[in-house]
Amino acid sequence: MELQHEFTVPVPVDDAWRALLDIERIAPCLPGASVTDYDGKTVTGSVRVKVGPVTLTYRGTAVFEERDDTEHRMVLIASGRETRGQGTARATVTGTLTPRERETAVTVRTDLAVTGRPAQFGRGLLSEVGGRLVTQFADCLAERLTEPEQEQEQEGQGQGQGQGQQERKQAPEPEPAAPIDLTRTAALPVARRVGPPLVAAALVLFAWRWRRAVRQRR
Repeated sequence: MELQHEFTVPVPVDDAWRALLDIERIAPCLPGASVTDYDGKTVTGSVRVKVGPVTLTYRGTAVFEERDDTEHRMVLIASGRETRGQGTARATVTGTLTPRERETAVTVRTDLAVTGRPAQFGRGLLSEVGGRLVTQFADCLAERLTEPEQEQEQEGQGQGQGQGQQERKQAPEPEPAAPIDLTRTAALPVARRVGPPLVAAALVLFAWRWRRAVRQRR
């Protein structure tokens, strides 16, 4: 299935482009994702997804197949498999950045193939859920991009010190990210679709009962 979303970040296009390529910096903004390794082209990590009471963990890789620094366009191919099941997920993500005065519009087109429990949501609902997750990511990214320079410098210094320590001792395994709760995230889109018909049906039922009560009184 093909999904398309767009969001805007409040920085010039060159700054937004550099930020999106800085995997370590944006990783905390990716819902449910944990990055364990990045060599400049291939990202290795996991994504946790909650469907009802069940939490699924997908482990896999994402590879930058294309990266055009002039046109600000990237193509990322990601694939993963459930650690305790047969479900799979594969996505080809094409991101394009377009300058808009002092802001940047980011268009994301995703060709997604998923098997297992998440597939039960269907294309329409997955598209709406994806839109909500993209919005969460965009809000987090915008907040990080507009952090004061002093905080960014301190963060960079901390990372530099951490790298020096890693040379002497292997870094511990990062804590897994909180899972994406697909059932909860899908609740609002489902309510928007089902709510109006239910309200209409309730009004019809109320009117019918009221008329019946009036007739019985007569």
